[in-house]
Amino acid sequence: MSVEEVEVLVVGAGQAGVAASEHLTGAAIPHLVLERARIAERWRTGRWDALVANGPAWHDRFPGMEFPGDPEGFPGKDEVADYFVAYAARIKAPIRCGVEVTEVRRNPTGPGFRVETSHGAVLARQVISATGPFQRPLMPAMVPAQFAASAGITQIHSAAYRNPGQLPPGAVLVVGAGSSGAQIAEELLLAGRRVTLSVGPHGRPPRRYRGRDFVWWLGVLNKWDAEAPPDTEHVTIAVSGARGGTTVDFRRFAAAGIGLVGRTSGFSAGVMHFAADLGPNIARGDADYLQLLDQADAWALRNAIDLPPDPLARTLLPDPACLTDPVLTLDLAAAGITTILWATGYSFDLGWLQLDAFDAAGRPRHQRGVSVEPGLYFLGLPWQARRGSAFIWGVWHDARHVADHIAKLRVYLGYKAPETAPKE
Repeated sequence: MSVEEVEVLVVGAGQAGVAASEHLTGAAIPHLVLERARIAERWRTGRWDALVANGPAWHDRFPGMEFPGDPEGFPGKDEVADYFVAYAARIKAPIRCGVEVTEVRRNPTGPGFRVETSHGAVLARQVISATGPFQRPLMPAMVPAQFAASAGITQIHSAAYRNPGQLPPGAVLVVGAGSSGAQIAEELLLAGRRVTLSVGPHGRPPRRYRGRDFVWWLGVLNKWDAEAPPDTEHVTIAVSGARGGTTVDFRRFAAAGIGLVGRTSGFSAGVMHFAADLGPNIARGDADYLQLLDQADAWALRNAIDLPPDPLARTLLPDPACLTDPVLTLDLAAAGITTILWATGYSFDLGWLQLDAFDAAGRPRHQRGVSVEPGLYFLGLPWQARRGSAFIWGVWHDARHVADHIAKLRVYLGYKAPETAPKE
């Protein structure tokens, strides 16, 4: 069987892979994108039914094409997937769907890599892993499966959640109050479920302030280029575009009937245990929220920008009883809990990359997507280069840096004469 050869192989045709293809094409670099399913498949089938983008349409897009419809609206998951299908067609991205990459190793007989796929082998000088961060759902083995089965309790990760009707009747414990956990908890409440929400440390920006979305404020305040805090693997942000976009307010959740508890710390004999940190977690989220309002006000004043005042944004609801008298244990049976929904994030699943490119915890070792393994690149990682890397437009800019790096490498290796000085 003949082996296909390509200069750059991009693995994954989600937003990262499509962005990589655009910039590689712009640099006249031959490449191929392999996708095991469909373009933007995770947006279609790896999300719950009511999910919308966390940023408005004018912001959460690639620079070259707008979303149809209201620019201030929040596109649904299928609209986002359709957008990337259309974008890929617009740039004529060389995407081959239905091909799964199973292994990448150094080419034993020449430069670059040998890539094994479900449709045969490919030799590539460079490989871009554009599979993103949402790979292996993290679901703690805190509640033994045997106990859950005997107690009639369903355990499900947010990756497998689709809608309230999917869950058995009864109350729900949602563990994790980032964007996914907060939105799902509110959706369950509005569907008539009794909900308990376990809230850990988090950031909590305003959805809108003084007539502008928080993504606009992060832009003018130059916060999108912020680097990840030291020794932080993940920063939990509670923000939502659901129902037209509202600020995630845990006090409002409590007033509406959601029971709030602190970080889930353990389980024994049918009882969940929670840390006594709900108050501090809410307080830190409030401080994060109010700090952004202060910075926004200062910026508007300093730049003489006339924006409508928003005094109600600083009005916080009274502390609910769950803050002043925190619940530290929850008897699942007594509370009628029939579902534990773990909104606890994801870990990497990059075992198909048989390369020395990871630290002891399995995380990619890279600088702005350029791996320590020569010729290997990563795209779509949270905080890959900056805070904005987690957003659609941020992936596009990260992809440009990766493509520029490959273009400069081609000059050094003599692939073609440089037409202009390499970009720095």
